[in-house]
Amino acid sequence: MATAPWTTEIPTAVLVLADGTVIEGRGLGATGSAVAEVCFNTALTGYEEILTDPSYTGQIVTFTFPHIGNIGTNDEDIEDLNPAVRAGAVGAVFKADVTDPSNYRAKDHLDRWLKRRGIVALAGIDTRALTALIREKGFANAVIAHAPDGKFDLDDLKKQAAAWSGLVGLDLAKDVTSGQSSVWKETPWVWNEGYGEQDAPAMHVVAVDYGIKRNILRLLAGLGAKVTIVPAKTGADEILAMKPDGIFLSNGPGDPEATGEYAVPVIQDLLKTDLPIFGICLGHQMLALAVGGKTVKMHQGHHGANHPVKDHTTGKVEIVSMNHGFAVDGKSLPQGVEETHVSLFDGSNCGIALAGKPVFSVQHHPEASPGPQDSHYLFRRFVNLIREKKGEPALAER
Repeated sequence: MATAPWTTEIPTAVLVLADGTVIEGRGLGATGSAVAEVCFNTALTGYEEILTDPSYTGQIVTFTFPHIGNIGTNDEDIEDLNPAVRAGAVGAVFKADVTDPSNYRAKDHLDRWLKRRGIVALAGIDTRALTALIREKGFANAVIAHAPDGKFDLDDLKKQAAAWSGLVGLDLAKDVTSGQSSVWKETPWVWNEGYGEQDAPAMHVVAVDYGIKRNILRLLAGLGAKVTIVPAKTGADEILAMKPDGIFLSNGPGDPEATGEYAVPVIQDLLKTDLPIFGICLGHQMLALAVGGKTVKMHQGHHGANHPVKDHTTGKVEIVSMNHGFAVDGKSLPQGVEETHVSLFDGSNCGIALAGKPVFSVQHHPEASPGPQDSHYLFRRFVNLIREKKGEPALAER
């Protein structure tokens, strides 16, 4: 079999950490370099969804699962909404070399796919050691670089990594949000059928796009919603003029306090209505800030598809998909805001609800793309708040 183009005797890619650590490996994907924050993801599947999740913008993802790329890539598993906008991870780190795809849904090789998306990648390193380093010392700022000739100016790369200010204070939602309003109709994927289309909506949901994922939109559409997507900086008056039955606050990247400078006043105005509101990830953090809570930068964040979270409203524990480096400070939540979900890994806040109002949010990713589907009920919970307001019978949450 032919030798893979990134298999070589000399290092053709490096990961240079801000503390000067240099990790050498075999380059693949795009050539060049990218400065970003290094995190690790413990999911066993769904690498394409992970790398295209806009919440990973400004990050280099280290995959703890060793075999990445075996199922190839396809156009159906992309999660970012706008192909023209560079959203998602800027770099990727793998343990094993990427093999040829062996899956019936594969349309392309991961290496070619990474090149097209401009993602710089590195393979052939001890990802467990890198993960342990992040667990011990926290998120690391770094530069990932790929040069086929193996020539790197390490001194310059070290300076770049050390000089980067990191994600704190960065509003990245403005970089990945939609440029204009649009209507979403695609419904969830069905095996051997693909995606469907919502052609008889029973309600109207306006989704504020801070970096929204496609499967969130599909699940809303699949439960009967016409979904209008609006840019992150859309004002409350414009949103309300669309006469929504409910409002969704999406996931997204960056520091929530930075995005909150323009998002929080809008949400505070929306909270003056009696409209149902549902937030996920960054949307959860925006809602918490809007009601007087605070957010904090985490030591290593939560990134994976095997995180246990307890829903205090049901007493059940669910396994969820996580992707966040900032968190709501549960102790900062004011009176009238209930903590509904907590992480069983570290006790951090994973959900809130407002007393006496049809408003709630969660930190994790219940759309399960990738990940388990334990939290799909949250979309039904949101839709049922809308149905209740319209005087219609509730759907079973199941």
